[in-house]
Amino acid sequence: MSQNKITLKVNGKSVTRSTAPDRLLSQLLREDLALTGTHIGCDTGQCGACTVHVSGRAVKSCTMLAVQAAGTEVTTIEGLAAPDGTLHAMQAAFKECHGLQCGFCTPGMVMSAVDLVTHHGCQSEVQVREALEGNLCRCTGYQNIVRAVQTGAVAMGAKV
Repeated sequence: MSQNKITLKVNGKSVTRSTAPDRLLSQLLREDLALTGTHIGCDTGQCGACTVHVSGRAVKSCTMLAVQAAGTEVTTIEGLAAPDGTLHAMQAAFKECHGLQCGFCTPGMVMSAVDLVTHHGCQSEVQVREALEGNLCRCTGYQNIVRAVQTGAVAMGAKV
C-alpha cells in the first residue's frame, strides 16, 4: 500500500510521518508517537476514549484518518498539562473531584470537557451530561465527572 507523507503539529511540536492512507489518527498517535493517553475503547466512535483536539475542536481520533489531520494542530491529553507538569485546570478538577475510577475513559472525558467549556462556558448539570453523552464510563454514576467538569469550568475562568 502506498504511503503518504504528512506533517502536523502534535502537542505544540511539528511532526512529519509517512502513513498509509487508511491509518487512523488514533493509531498514529498511539503507535507512532507513543501518546498512549489517547485510549482505544471501541474503534467505532461510540465510547469517546480516543477524544483529542484537532485545530481546537474535540474529535474522536478513531473516526479520523491520519492523512485528514495533515496541516492541523492536534492536542492529546499529554499536551494539556504545562511543560513543567502542572495539570490543566480540568485535569486538576477531575483529580480533586474524584471524577474517575479505573481511568480508562478519563482522557476522553477531560478532552471533551475542555472543548465544552472552551466553546460553551460553564454549563448546568443537565447540559454537562448532554455534552458528554458521546463519552462512556462503565465505572461511575457520572456524579463526580459532572462535578469535575463544573469545577474545572470555574477554574478555567468560565462564568457561572
